[in-house]
Amino acid sequence: MMKLFLLLFAAFMAAIPLKAQENYQPTQENLQSRKEFADAKFGIFIHWGLYSMLGDGEWIMHNENINYKEYERLAGAFYPSKFNAKEWVKAIKESGAKYLCITSRHHDGFSLFKTEATTYNSVDATPFKRDILAELAQECHKQGIRLHFYYSHLDWGREDYYPVGRTGRGTGRKGVFDGKKLPAIDSAIFQTNWAYENYLKFMDTQLTELLTNYGKIGAIWFDGVWDRDHQENGLKAETWNLANQYSLIHKLQPGCLIGNNHHMDPYPGEDIQIFERDIPGQNLYGYSEQAISQILPLETCQTMNRSWGYRITDTTYKSADFLIKYLIQTSAKGANLLLNIGPRPDGTLPEEALCRLKSIGEWLKQYGETIYGTTAGIVAEQPWGVSTKKGKRNFLHIFDTEATEIFVPVKETKIYECKEYLSGSKLKFKKEKDGITILLHPSDNSIRTIEFSYK
Repeated sequence: MMKLFLLLFAAFMAAIPLKAQENYQPTQENLQSRKEFADAKFGIFIHWGLYSMLGDGEWIMHNENINYKEYERLAGAFYPSKFNAKEWVKAIKESGAKYLCITSRHHDGFSLFKTEATTYNSVDATPFKRDILAELAQECHKQGIRLHFYYSHLDWGREDYYPVGRTGRGTGRKGVFDGKKLPAIDSAIFQTNWAYENYLKFMDTQLTELLTNYGKIGAIWFDGVWDRDHQENGLKAETWNLANQYSLIHKLQPGCLIGNNHHMDPYPGEDIQIFERDIPGQNLYGYSEQAISQILPLETCQTMNRSWGYRITDTTYKSADFLIKYLIQTSAKGANLLLNIGPRPDGTLPEEALCRLKSIGEWLKQYGETIYGTTAGIVAEQPWGVSTKKGKRNFLHIFDTEATEIFVPVKETKIYECKEYLSGSKLKFKKEKDGITILLHPSDNSIRTIEFSYK
């Protein structure tokens, strides 16, 4: 009965005209969710699936041109015996993170949840036979952590994802779906077809399940639109049925935010702007040429080592000090940090990751007020560090460990108090032509945080 309901509901929503999100006006519930999201500042990303068993990252199916039928055999050995949702969420909460985003279905097409749309999931296709998302949802709701779902727009194993995109071309798809040969299509020009329409319905069914069966969901985090950036019309919202998908999500849960990692300016209907591996304003990885939204909350996703999915040879973890500074720098741009962990195939979080989560949590216990609920400070990035702001309180985060004084360009602001954040010890400052110079006390901390208030 539930399967029939989901299919009928998805079909009904698919019939809504494309203009549904063109003039999207977020509800008050959605606007409140945006504010709570922006205030949260710190979340944890989880990339986990069959690919973790091979220990070479989440793109191994594409990178090694693994035949999708052979890849699917991995499901028969998927048994993460040490997976414990309670322990995962506890570690995430103690890190100071306010939300968790997990890959419900990545590009390999395997779903970490019970779905009526395909048997290729953690319950029906594996000896584990457990709904991983259900267990995480229960713990997140219990422990007060918001739950977000990553969802891939592309699929390297489904024949109805047709025409194929620029990735996953070597996975053995034969151009036959449901016993029928797929139509010949110029690969340089996207054209919809009966098989692709089926794929869109498949996604609608799964999205309906994700927003119906797991309680309140904070956000849907899409990825994969860039797979058709080589095709004429490939990046159009209509190609991906985004207007209908976004309407479906906002209909099911008005407070559920939508983000899409397409590396472009936001489409109508999106509630978050995502930056992959870059703090807004940077473009170190070539993914962040888009303009920074002045309306939507911002989020930067970044790896803890160099990989998203578990890679057994990747032990190059960023230091806790680096990650804390990165969180501060992201907050200083008014953005959230979504910090990734790739769990092992046995279901455990790597010790290196847990160690860093603990260190970040310890820092946030002391300095969380200078991060949570803040916006970008009135002081732009300086050679000595960055700033965050809450009302008329400005927090200066000083990374220059040798500095004995710092210059703060606040010419038009009347400072009436300046002090060390933790101790409350007053700091002397003197007015200059274009700002103030603050005299610092000696400190062994790699990050010094001071506060000044102004009129």
